[in-house]
Amino acid sequence: MPTPSLVRWFPFLAWPRPTRALLLGELSAGLTVGLMLVPQGVAYAALAGMPLVTGIYASLLPALVAVLWSSSTRLGVGPTALTSLLIGASLTGLAQPGSAQWVALAAWMAILSGGLQMVMGVARFGWIMQVVTSPVLSGFTQAAALLILFSQLPALLGLHESLFQWLQAPAMASVDGAAAAFGLGSLALLVAAKKRWPRFPAVVVIMGAAAALSGAIGYAAHGGAVVGALPGGLPHFYWPGALDWGMFGELTMPVLIVTLVSFLETASSAKVDHQKGGTRWDENQDLIAHGMAKISSGLCGAFATSASFSRSAINLYAGARSGWATLFATALVLLALLWLTPALFHVPQSVLAAVVVAAIVNLIQPALARQLWRLSRVEAVIGVATFALTLATAPRLYWGVLVGVLMNLTHFLYQRLHPRIIEVGLHPDGSLRDRHLWHLPALGPQVLALRMDAELDFASARAIEQRLAASLHQQPQIRDVCLFAQPINRIDITGVETFSRIAALVWEQGSRLHISGLKLPVEQALERAGILPSPNIHGYRTEQQALQCLQKTPSVTGQEAS
Repeated sequence: MPTPSLVRWFPFLAWPRPTRALLLGELSAGLTVGLMLVPQGVAYAALAGMPLVTGIYASLLPALVAVLWSSSTRLGVGPTALTSLLIGASLTGLAQPGSAQWVALAAWMAILSGGLQMVMGVARFGWIMQVVTSPVLSGFTQAAALLILFSQLPALLGLHESLFQWLQAPAMASVDGAAAAFGLGSLALLVAAKKRWPRFPAVVVIMGAAAALSGAIGYAAHGGAVVGALPGGLPHFYWPGALDWGMFGELTMPVLIVTLVSFLETASSAKVDHQKGGTRWDENQDLIAHGMAKISSGLCGAFATSASFSRSAINLYAGARSGWATLFATALVLLALLWLTPALFHVPQSVLAAVVVAAIVNLIQPALARQLWRLSRVEAVIGVATFALTLATAPRLYWGVLVGVLMNLTHFLYQRLHPRIIEVGLHPDGSLRDRHLWHLPALGPQVLALRMDAELDFASARAIEQRLAASLHQQPQIRDVCLFAQPINRIDITGVETFSRIAALVWEQGSRLHISGLKLPVEQALERAGILPSPNIHGYRTEQQALQCLQKTPSVTGQEAS
């Protein structure tokens, strides 16, 4: 048995030992996913503006590296629509799509993004991905899906010009009818097959049928746009050359966004994987593994990879139990590279566009904004703003995510600076609730009972101090101030100083200060500061003890908690 330290460095050593039954099941799942990898890889390479064969390169070694070092062994790693769009959009204006410079810049994006992910994983910074909330990611994904859709429409419809130019002056002479028939027909079949047979690799069958029909009618010989000749054989080591500082600056923001978005894609699939398997997700290990996968992709002359939600789902549905399924999938990709690339020659490019559109059509969900609005209007606005800015700033898609993250952090900070502070009253059911909301009497004629549902730190301290000062100013008859402190689970130096000022304020008013339910870490911090114990502060372990004391005669000052 491998030791835990060895497994930490080589996670694949913890895979289940291969048996005949296990390998047969993994072979079936692996072949199902592998049959999708090649056509989708070629289609996503076109979306990224890369040579088409690099999509197959990105489906081979990166997938192998990711599964060997990942904690989530059932993910379908390789090119994805969203990451490919980000790459293509980020490099627009910096080089000519498909050129040597474009390939070098895409490889650098993969290497830099992978290196950043590895550093984050080693430093255990996986938590930082939580700054992108669901509304921000949803808004960005919706906008990106629309951009992918519109970018593929010219090829899907066989247009000889851009969609905008054709809409200004529609003419059938500008439309390749055969390409449109191939594209729309393939799209209809893909969507129908996805609904009826979600586990069946229909993309392979449809693409193969399209290639056979295209070759039979001589579509390429008549000037039709097809995939063409792809180089066979294994990828070679590729070094993209030196990257000057000016170009490094141009790539910095796109690399950050690719890192963020691609790992969020991974996270969405990994959570499902571990929920089904009943295991704990190690996001830092996945950061390391997928960072290594990106670097290996760049060094193969390909582009950044991620975990595909659709391929990961199919892998799970097909019964994959471990990383052995991915090994079989990559073996199939290897066979395709060695012997099957000539079969892709006659595939119409409109069919590749159909593959991309079929993969992202489920991402477009118009009803999502309405659902967010019902849950939280502020977060719905953040999601809509992210969506609108992503569309408006294309091809610089990162601005939508950045503004969305900034808006979300601002909203978070506002909530921390304005914590919920309520005056509590005794509800008929025996619980303490907001007495103004529930129209409850005060706990006593000279009692002010407050509860702050937040930590007592630099963000919330000023709010509770101001609220208490204002209440004492408006109600000078108050003789007992009680702070129900159960929700306060942390206190910092600013909080300690504020607590000291609150105690002094209550004493100067001639009132008594009562504290109920103080948690041990907070109590220890106040003891280290010399504030507790104090004869002027009356502490209680439970709400019931505090209520019994506060409802006694004013001459009774309360009992201190032991």
